[in-house]
This record gives sequence, structure tokens and C-alpha cells, in this order.
Amino acid sequence: MSSDLVRVTVDTVAFATQQGVLEVLLVKRKYDPFKSAWALPGGFLDDHDFSLDEAAARELVEETNVGNVYLEQLYTFGDKGRDPRGRTVTVAYLALLRQEEFELKASSDASGVAWWPVNDLPTLAFDHAEIVSYAHKRLKYKIEYSPAAFNLIPAKFTLRDLQLVYEAVLGRAVDNRNFRKKFLNTGVLQELDETSQETSFRPARLYAFSEEDFDRLPDKPAFVF
Repeated sequence: MSSDLVRVTVDTVAFATQQGVLEVLLVKRKYDPFKSAWALPGGFLDDHDFSLDEAAARELVEETNVGNVYLEQLYTFGDKGRDPRGRTVTVAYLALLRQEEFELKASSDASGVAWWPVNDLPTLAFDHAEIVSYAHKRLKYKIEYSPAAFNLIPAKFTLRDLQLVYEAVLGRAVDNRNFRKKFLNTGVLQELDETSQETSFRPARLYAFSEEDFDRLPDKPAFVF
């Protein structure tokens, strides 16, 4: 049996949408290995971390200034050779954010931080391209069986805003009429007595997502388009 030390890291795939484009939060590494390369925010499990969840939250704040967000364990990656420093297992996390709620700031082991379009990523350090790809596939499935998409838009939104989120995640256009009909028939949207002036469009009705109404549904809807 090998006595080589196996180290543990945490990495977070934080997604957001901007103008109909799905983006992921990346940091520019300050040190080797992969110095100056872009990577997912993350790092080694610290002796002071009570849990993996705590470590992921700490690293995200330290490297990007993004804090107080919901993190969900995504998958564990531990293939040999994924880290040139030795055998390393990483627990990846998923976060769904609204860009306008955060002011990015690089610190700790990062020399830069930025949002990057998922379909136009730079060369990523380690196996982070594989991790982002896996997270994207999971997100596509997640928005079909859960209200996860509402984490990517403001509390008040138009149906057009919601459709753009789905199209950004799915990477394709969806039928406008079918999309609106299906969501309005679910009963999980509250129509507000407010409108929003969308660029080049007439004033559009604003809606809010009702988690209580969603939880009360006997059969959860499938948001498949």
C-alpha cells in the first residue's frame, strides 16, 4: 500500500448569466503551478476548517470577495496526475449567483478575478475545464426539475428575463410561446402590478417566483423546452 500523502482541495464553479450568456467565475493564479493561468476559485482544506463546506466558502471569499452564498456539493475529482504537486482530491461545489450583487476583488492566491463566458473559456489550470463542463451538464438538468434558474435572475423579472436564463444555460433558443404558456400554467409565478421597460420592447409585466406555491404543488413541474 502506498504511503504517499493524498491532499484535499475544494473548488467552486460559480455560474451567472449576463445578457443571455452563461458565465463562470474564474481567478488568475498568483503562484505556481500554473502561475498566471485562469482557474476555479479554491484551495487546500485548512486545519481550521470545520468542514468541506466551510473551506469552500472561505476560499471563495478569500479569492473573489464573493460571500454569503449557497454552495452545493457537486462531485469529487481525484484522478492521478490532475495536480503536478502530487495526488490531490478536490471536492467541487456549485453556486448560482446574480453578478450585480457582488463586487469582485482578487486576493489571497489570486492576482485577478473575472467572469468568463462558458463557451469562450481560456485554457484552465489543472482539470478545471473538465469540472466546469461537468457542472454545466448538471446545471442543464437541474433547471429542468427544480427552480434553480430563479437564483440567476433578480427577485422581480420579466418572462423574457427568465427565458434568457434558460437559453443561456441550455445553449439554444426555446420556443417563446411554449415557454411562456408552460411557466404561466405552473402557478409558481406571481404577477406583479409593475412593468419594466425592456430595450426595444414595449413595457413588460414583472413577475416574482413563489417558492411556497412551488413547494405546495403535489406534482413538481418539469421545465423542459
